[in-house]
Amino acid sequence: MILDTETDIGMQTPLPSALAFSNIALFLDFDGTLVPIASHPDAVTLPPRQRHLLSTLQTQLEGALAVISGRRLDDLEYLTAPLPITLLGCHGAQWRDSDGTRHAARLESEATVHLSAALAEFSQRHPGTVFEDKTYAFALHYRQAPQHERACRDTMTRLWQAHRDAYQLTEGKCLLELRHHACHKGRAVQRLLDTPPFRQRTPLFIGDDRTDEDAFPVVNAHGGFSVRVGEAAQSQATYRLDSVEEVLSWLERQTRSMSP
Repeated sequence: MILDTETDIGMQTPLPSALAFSNIALFLDFDGTLVPIASHPDAVTLPPRQRHLLSTLQTQLEGALAVISGRRLDDLEYLTAPLPITLLGCHGAQWRDSDGTRHAARLESEATVHLSAALAEFSQRHPGTVFEDKTYAFALHYRQAPQHERACRDTMTRLWQAHRDAYQLTEGKCLLELRHHACHKGRAVQRLLDTPPFRQRTPLFIGDDRTDEDAFPVVNAHGGFSVRVGEAAQSQATYRLDSVEEVLSWLERQTRSMSP
């Protein structure tokens, strides 16, 4: 099976305790970065601590804050409501500006119908697996059913081979995902960096998973800060934070340093 893999550029170093944060354009992954990964995607909430932190960052960075996730845009809006922040769902294929304007990449429907039906039927036959239809991406989770990992891999490989002209197969934490080519966090970050309020700011991207690796080279090319959460022997990130708790604590320190 062919899966995207990270490029080994050496070990990441701890992120500096303080930066010139007022000129940062901040991009945050959601699951595994802002909140811990749950046993089921629907079990996740945004606690008051994170909600307050995002609100403070949105104000202090003058809107140059975006949450970018593999989740659907509808899910992100529900989880973060009523915060008026820029949101990017489906790895950037769907997005909402801070003023509420929504956008979405165009998508052919025939393949999505086939993939959705095939994977829904697979999940029903393999109890414990969780199928997520994200419109632009289709994920199979096997965290609660590790005995079905091989079946998940075989099925996703077969479907990828049938639709490889439009989809790529990637691997996350106890999940496999078929992502439409419109789903690419690196291109999504570049799009935002070309527009206000992100333009002419130094990008800082924090993420914990394979799909975040797509954004790290873009951030590095802009002289920014690419941060991998957790251990990753292979990563294009240049910095590291060890956990969600470290991410939150580090960001809170930056907000305090910017307070009058």
